[in-house]
Amino acid sequence: MSYIVSKGYKYPPTPLTRQLREELYTQPYASIDFTSHRNSISPTDNYHPKTMVLNMINFGLVKIWNPLLRTNFIRRKAEAWAFELIEREDENTDFANLGPVNTTMNILACYIHDGPDSYAVKRHRQRMHDFLWMKDEGMLMNGTNGVQTWDTSFLIQAVVEAGEAEEARSRPMLLKALEFLDDQQIREDCREQQVCYRQRRKGSWAFSTREQGYVVSDCTSEAMKSVILLQHLPGYPELVSDQRLKDAVDTLLTMQNRSGGFASYEPTRGSHYLEYLNAAEVFGRIMIEYDYPECTTAVVTALSLFTSKHDPEYRKDEIKETISKAVSWILKAQRADGSWYGSWGICFTYAGMFALESLASVGRNHSNDDKVALACKFFLDRQMDDGGWGESYKSCSSGVYTHHEKSQVVQTCWVIIALLEAQCPERERIEKAVKMVMSRQLEDGSWEQEAIEGVFNKSCMISYPNYKFIFPIKALGMFAKRFGNPKV
Repeated sequence: MSYIVSKGYKYPPTPLTRQLREELYTQPYASIDFTSHRNSISPTDNYHPKTMVLNMINFGLVKIWNPLLRTNFIRRKAEAWAFELIEREDENTDFANLGPVNTTMNILACYIHDGPDSYAVKRHRQRMHDFLWMKDEGMLMNGTNGVQTWDTSFLIQAVVEAGEAEEARSRPMLLKALEFLDDQQIREDCREQQVCYRQRRKGSWAFSTREQGYVVSDCTSEAMKSVILLQHLPGYPELVSDQRLKDAVDTLLTMQNRSGGFASYEPTRGSHYLEYLNAAEVFGRIMIEYDYPECTTAVVTALSLFTSKHDPEYRKDEIKETISKAVSWILKAQRADGSWYGSWGICFTYAGMFALESLASVGRNHSNDDKVALACKFFLDRQMDDGGWGESYKSCSSGVYTHHEKSQVVQTCWVIIALLEAQCPERERIEKAVKMVMSRQLEDGSWEQEAIEGVFNKSCMISYPNYKFIFPIKALGMFAKRFGNPKV
């Protein structure tokens, strides 16, 4: 965006853009003084208002730096460096980029710099289709180029937990899923990664595909867990070698913050005071990476599984210390009421599932840990009359648990999983939740799409359509394994 603005590029008006101007604005386009609306924003969208510090900096840039102090030499140097970073992002992601927001900016920058017939522009146009999809609401845009690795990893774990992985009917599907994870592991670091501020990624998995190329701590953890679980079952081949699993461990060990927690794409690299420069308005907590319960807990469970099931000797002291610090952070992040605030799913329900799973992986449960017992109480106190749980997306922005008007199948399954991981003794309460989930199953074996499940940056909600299959399979399977598949 800074490159495009600095270039001052303007595309000549066309009949289409003229028509769009008529549709988008409430007054004639030519009459709008855009400079006077620099800080105009709907109160509904103004989740993170600009700070006085940022407004003062913007005033200095607009009134003093740009017109009076910025020389052509400085401008050319800055534009050249900005475009080099754009080119490196395109190279490291095969033009998929981190997401559609910077993809649209990058294609414009390449159009200006390289021309409309350049390879970069043509390839960007091709990759734009990765983000677009149609449903009953019309054409929508994904937040990334998909959730392929994320959903595949969770589905593998669900089938394994349900005790179905060794069944003949499941093998072909799971073998294909294992082949997919084998293919999608990132095998090399970015070229001169320190120049383009990128984190080590060799051995990791991205949220979507290998081409997208961004390591994510919890995606790497969940994929590694899935590979280990399958490859240690009879009849499944070792597609991901021992060394490649160790590469994944090596990358995870580089991502822990000094606090003991884990962020998503990289360790925290700056102060939270940088949020004073947050210009997004619609998002909070975006200027740096933060510790997240979901990411921290995923790493704990992955490293615990690696040492217990795959290789107990590899970097064992470092792994032990990493897990210890991470568990300490998880316990510290727990609120006084027993909950954890979730940043990638809605909200306390989602984070609580991950937290209790990770604590179970290091031997902490309802009977031997007061904090686990308190977390179980938090959930049980919020069980709805029909046996389920339902949490509103409003919890994410308010930071306070907010009931949904109706229980939700996916969230109920998250709580069932959490309580089973914690070895909560309240079987009747769990069984009531299981009955609710079963009662909503459709004749074809699926479940209805209910309220939205995901979130990022506190205020942007994300739909995960496969969750309504993955988590019921896992929750019902875990219940059946725990209690001998009773009739409920």
